[in-house]
Amino acid sequence: MRDADVAPELDVAEVGRIFREEYGRSVATLIRVFGDIDVAEDAVQDAFVEALRRWPRDGLPPNPGGWITTTARNRAIDGRRRASRGLQLLSEVAVLMPGNEDPLPEEAGPVRDDRLRLIFTCCHPALSTEAQVALTLRLLGGLTTDEVARAFLVAVPTMAQRLVRAKRKIKAAQIPFRVPQDQELPDRVRAVLTVIYLIYNAGAESPAGGHRPGDDLRGEAIRLVRLLVSLMPDEPEAAGLLALLLLTESRRAARFAADGSLVLLRDQDRGRWDRVMINEGQTIVRACLRRNQPGPYQLQAAINAVHADADSVEATDWSQVVALYDQLLAVAPTPVVALNRAIAVSEVDGPDAVLALVDGLGLDGYYAYHASRADLLRRLNRPDEAADAYEIAALLAPTVAERVFLARQARRYRHPLKSRDTSTE
Repeated sequence: MRDADVAPELDVAEVGRIFREEYGRSVATLIRVFGDIDVAEDAVQDAFVEALRRWPRDGLPPNPGGWITTTARNRAIDGRRRASRGLQLLSEVAVLMPGNEDPLPEEAGPVRDDRLRLIFTCCHPALSTEAQVALTLRLLGGLTTDEVARAFLVAVPTMAQRLVRAKRKIKAAQIPFRVPQDQELPDRVRAVLTVIYLIYNAGAESPAGGHRPGDDLRGEAIRLVRLLVSLMPDEPEAAGLLALLLLTESRRAARFAADGSLVLLRDQDRGRWDRVMINEGQTIVRACLRRNQPGPYQLQAAINAVHADADSVEATDWSQVVALYDQLLAVAPTPVVALNRAIAVSEVDGPDAVLALVDGLGLDGYYAYHASRADLLRRLNRPDEAADAYEIAALLAPTVAERVFLARQARRYRHPLKSRDTSTE
């Protein structure tokens, strides 16, 4: 064979990238055809095993996604033939998917709609939130059961059982593989966005540096919401969530110190913020504002966009932040939103103006409530009370980074002279 005829070597990592990008598309297409999640998953996994064997030797096909879908479809047909399901079933499949040997066009027919159908199937209200998140990561994100279990800090058998139960419930309840009707769509879209937001938050507290499971979750959440925006371009809250995640992720590198401890917004090195992400997020926010259909994710994104505009906490347009929180509180009247609004008000009117308001929110079991009270008390020069509040917050905090930071603050204000002598902050 001449050198010119030798197929270029293909890095296994490149196959992994294609797997992440194409897995959900192929699984969704095969679920539509065969009506069985397990059959679709097994066939697509078999197809990628075959790709790992053939592509490094033969080179990347012109349409990798179409190759995977076609190979998986053929594997599923072969599997059903081996299971002796009968010629009638095979002929029905052939009618649904004619031309077994011809690759499917990458965006032919309802391929895009198939992924949208799968998103809504994963996030059906008959399933628990835990099951919705796990299924979305497994079927659309292509994460293995091991990866999903590791991300959510549960045993692999526990996650496997959770996924099996969810799939069984889809089959038993005859949950339809379709996009909801118009009258169902608002509530169902909210469920989908909530699941994607939970996926991002599950990876949000993983300290920066090196490769950690949280990196995959955050990246997957951003990829999924980009997919949803492309499939539902007229849904403003999907765009709002994309902007919110980009603006939040843009601060990632500055959010943790070298020792893994938390760095608050006011103390972050803003030169380390990712301006590319910020610019994209702010562009999306401006487009959302022009639509004038405000929702919770769009308003949270707008608040983050204001923070991203400022060179420091002091330079932040806090009046605009308060005005946005007023709108957010109107559409999402929760105590947590009220707490965040109160903190913004304290930057405009001072801590005296809001301490009583914060005390009346009834959030005693929420660590950020106690951390916020501690900061207000610190600013009011009441160090012992601030230390008490920091200690409670540290006990309630959900992550190691937050617990370390809050405990350090408690010591700092309980023993100010000693902390001043020994602190490395």
